[in-house]
Amino acid sequence: MTAETTMRLETLAVHAGAATDAETGAVAPPIHLSTTFRHGPAAERIAGYEYQREGNPTQDRLETAIAALEGGAAALAYASGMAAIAGLLETLPAGARILLPDDCYSGLRYLATEFLPQRGVHAAFVDMSDLAAVRAACAQPVALLWAETPSNPLLKVSDIAALAQVAHAHGALLACDNTFATPVLQRPLALGADVVMHSTTKYFGGHSDVLGGALVFARQDALFDAVRHRRHITGGVLAPFSAWLLLRGCRSLAARMAMHCANARVLASFLAGHPAVARVNWPGLPSHPGHAVAAVQMRDFGAMLSVQLRGGREAALAAAGKLQLFTNATSLGGCESLVEHRASVEGANPVSPQDLLRISVGLEHPDDLVADWAQALDGLA
Repeated sequence: MTAETTMRLETLAVHAGAATDAETGAVAPPIHLSTTFRHGPAAERIAGYEYQREGNPTQDRLETAIAALEGGAAALAYASGMAAIAGLLETLPAGARILLPDDCYSGLRYLATEFLPQRGVHAAFVDMSDLAAVRAACAQPVALLWAETPSNPLLKVSDIAALAQVAHAHGALLACDNTFATPVLQRPLALGADVVMHSTTKYFGGHSDVLGGALVFARQDALFDAVRHRRHITGGVLAPFSAWLLLRGCRSLAARMAMHCANARVLASFLAGHPAVARVNWPGLPSHPGHAVAAVQMRDFGAMLSVQLRGGREAALAAAGKLQLFTNATSLGGCESLVEHRASVEGANPVSPQDLLRISVGLEHPDDLVADWAQALDGLA
């Protein structure tokens, strides 16, 4: 057993992948920007590296850190969350059938409906929070189940351990998008998942200034080798400076998540009691359908929530327009609080409810966040 495996997660977040530099003693990890590395006349790798697309020291540090935080055997870093998703799903053979959540990130939906069929990979959408529906969908052969919990943007909660049992009973893999929760709040591999995906742009970066993605594998097996080989050839790797920023974000991840979650609890409670609000989707509320499952598999309930207004689309847009601290913007997980009318940004065929606003709760004082929503909802009840 290594020292890293015995560390508590908060300690691991600070120290994983952050060993002092052997050459200089620098505490902050160095950035290796070189695109190429000296090798011998017969391509002998003198220091283990050849070309940045194949691997580089800064990316290796980040992958070590993310794998440790998720409790995985190995990780692969990507240029974006979508590159990570595609890197896994496009490795599946032609004829494969996969199950995706009915409520999921729109980019995954477009990948499944526009691009995967071109490769002969077919997706069926199912409510992953409904185990009976999942079992029924597995009556036909299935290669992979994809869970997104909490989901985007309805914050549905799926029972990861139960989904893993269903998937494995049918010879399938379980992959889990853990972006909303982060490994600080939820560790899907420990619950039986085979692969975890992160849009590291979000909470790992934490400052809305770096794009990235990652896959973490429970085993360093043939699947890992196939996905890693595909990344090498197709080139969806992460730039060293981005890897360095994300590695820096790892160090404060646990502390930021604690404050994010505390703020979300205050705001969700306020919104749940407001007469203009029809529904608050946040698994920390006892009224949430997935609250009991979330309480078992999550350490806290996250800082993402969505609110549905009684006045429908017009009320949602009016409230979003009146908010002052909450910036109308895509993405999530930064220090600043964001709000977004998801249906308006999902393209030609939106699936999110028109009355819904997705909220990323930041690190401002919770009283200021509540006051901003109070004034934005004034007159809408």
